[in-house]
Amino acid sequence: MAHLTVRPAYKKLSERINRYPQGAPPAKTLFRILELLFSETEADLVARLPIKPFTTKKAARLWQKTDAEAKKILDKLAGRGVLVDSQRENGMSVYFLPPPMAGFFEFSMMRLRTDIDQKLLAELFYQYLNVEEEFIKQLFCDGETQLGRVFVHETALSPENSLHVLDYERASEIAKTSHHISVGICYCRHKMEHVGRACSADQDICLTFNNTAAALARHGIARRIDVAECLDLLQKARGQNLVQFGENVRRSVNFICNCCGCCCEAMIAARRFGFLHPVHTSNFIAVIDETACSGCGRCVDACPVEAMALVTANDPKLPKRKVARLLNDLCLGCAVCVAACPQTCIALASRPQRVITPLDSTHRAVVMAIERGKLQNLIFDVQAHWNHRAMAAILGVILRLPPLKQAMASRQMKSRYLEYLLEKLRY
Repeated sequence: MAHLTVRPAYKKLSERINRYPQGAPPAKTLFRILELLFSETEADLVARLPIKPFTTKKAARLWQKTDAEAKKILDKLAGRGVLVDSQRENGMSVYFLPPPMAGFFEFSMMRLRTDIDQKLLAELFYQYLNVEEEFIKQLFCDGETQLGRVFVHETALSPENSLHVLDYERASEIAKTSHHISVGICYCRHKMEHVGRACSADQDICLTFNNTAAALARHGIARRIDVAECLDLLQKARGQNLVQFGENVRRSVNFICNCCGCCCEAMIAARRFGFLHPVHTSNFIAVIDETACSGCGRCVDACPVEAMALVTANDPKLPKRKVARLLNDLCLGCAVCVAACPQTCIALASRPQRVITPLDSTHRAVVMAIERGKLQNLIFDVQAHWNHRAMAAILGVILRLPPLKQAMASRQMKSRYLEYLLEKLRY
């Protein structure tokens, strides 16, 4: 019924958001969220913005406004976390519209605000993300390349395992090498607090890095911190058995969330859709020494994705004895269970095949777009141009064809550019 009542500006904005690889399927709940976060005029303007980063001059041309008028609007939107602005060395600001997650959904709840009804917003987020399934399934389960990956709990690593952990796999190394760090309120637990479902884990523990951290701190959405405080927060999170879940890239990581199993969307998705592999694991998997296991169940309680279970030990001398058993396909390799075990009978072992991590956010976005049939949206991203709309539509159709039909379509279009592009996509 949403298409009968939604105003055109919000429909266009929804279509614009859903062109990104991490889109948001249209729904009545989504339109109500957008109405809270954007005025109707803002929705119309943002719907015209490109996917790739853009300057004030670019926005001014698309909006047919002066540079000064465009900059005022852009800075206002960046101040609310709807846009992210990055300042270049020459003083020029470059803007981009982040996807809903990880992006402006989270930014709207990373601080306490009085300019919007955060309780109502939280209730709408809960409905859209936790009750309705379409958004979460599209976000975490489409394609093989996902938004985020798990960082192993470093304190649970044995000296031997530590030798096999690369720098980009260590949350502590992300902290030490980032040029900006900030901390804000955990969106997931803040949302759950408003609907009466939050756990007792710390909320002021959501970490952002590099350009995103600088932008959020500049606008008061998050608080700038130094490396020492960041390392302390990472250790505090490990002490609370939180999973460190961060951006699925090797360079310039922009976020690391400290996730609980009850509130956080990634962990909830891993439980609900684990067979679809919605979260990239670490390169480790838990191994249990069942002969030493006392069956206390602490690992079962600690595991955020229910990958641990208590089963009978099949001990004829102690028929009631139980031991922990790992469900291998669900294990994230986060090592929360290792830290929780009082008998030290759980250890980590290297997975037989290493998990592949994209180089940076651009690499990940392109791969995700190819897997989800949305590459045309990245190439022809100014949909206000009729020729971009036409080429995006044509390429979108071709990308959904099997390889043989792709080749036939390329020949029929007699487009050397398209033939070259399709050839690149195959290799």
